[in-house]
Formats: sequence, C-alpha cells, structure tokens
Amino acid sequence: MSDPRLETYAFRMQLHPGQAEAYRQRHDAIPGDLVVLLREAGISDYSIFLDPQTHALFAILKRPREHGMAALSEHPAMQRWWAAMADIMDTLPSNEPVCVPLVPVFHMA
Repeated sequence: MSDPRLETYAFRMQLHPGQAEAYRQRHDAIPGDLVVLLREAGISDYSIFLDPQTHALFAILKRPREHGMAALSEHPAMQRWWAAMADIMDTLPSNEPVCVPLVPVFHMA
C-alpha cells in the first residue's frame, strides 16, 4: 500500500542524440552533496528512464505533498549540476533542464 503522505511526480526531459552514455556516466558519479540536497527536499525513490528512439528521458519520483523542490534551483549544488549537464540535454537559459510534467492516467497498485 502506498504512503498517503507522498505523491508521485513524473516528468519528461530531452537528451541530445548520442549522449545516452555520457548521461549515464554523469549520473553514476552524481555528487554526494547533490544527493543529500535532493533528499532534504523530500525526494525519494527517484528513477530516470531513457527512450533510445526519441532520446526522451522520463523521470519519476516520490515526494511529500509539502516538499522543498521549488527551492532547489537556488542552491549552488543544483546550479553546478545543471551547468555540468547543459551540454547534453535541452535546457533553459539558467541551465535548468526543460522539464515537462506528465499527467497520470493509470496506476495499478
């Protein structure tokens, strides 16, 4: 049974063609301070999936309904991470990845 205090949040990002291995390697070496920051914002059970045909990245995570994700963009660790990833994916001028929230349409528990 799922925890009613948590919500599932899913979103799509876009990887540049030919960058799947670089994306994987960078995430294999994700900085520890960034992991701590994400957890402190309430993020847990975070996964990212790649559609190799379209280079779309699909992310899904759990977070409390009262989460701290909005403040992440102001943190230097997050800004460093975004800058390090900006060359391989679609980003905004701030280097933040272009994230499109996904609408839930089905869930089987």
